[in-house]
Amino acid sequence: MGIVVKVDEKGRVVIPKSLREMAELGEGRYVTVTAREKGVIIEPLEPAADKYLGAFKIARWPEDLDEFVVEAVKKWWISQRM
Repeated sequence: MGIVVKVDEKGRVVIPKSLREMAELGEGRYVTVTAREKGVIIEPLEPAADKYLGAFKIARWPEDLDEFVVEAVKKWWISQRM
């Protein structure tokens, strides 16, 4: 049995705390919202960091991570254009 909530004038609903805790939906988490027939499915997205945790070994972190990311994206962009 589900919990009844009201849709407000902007189409928002409040997911009760008990359901958020069960689904591990903390503040700031992203979800996908999908329409199915006459229903709506809300599913949490897996954080990208969790997906790749331990996949890469980092020998040394760059001093300026922002600069490192910008350079990495530039190299990737150039490689895609060739």
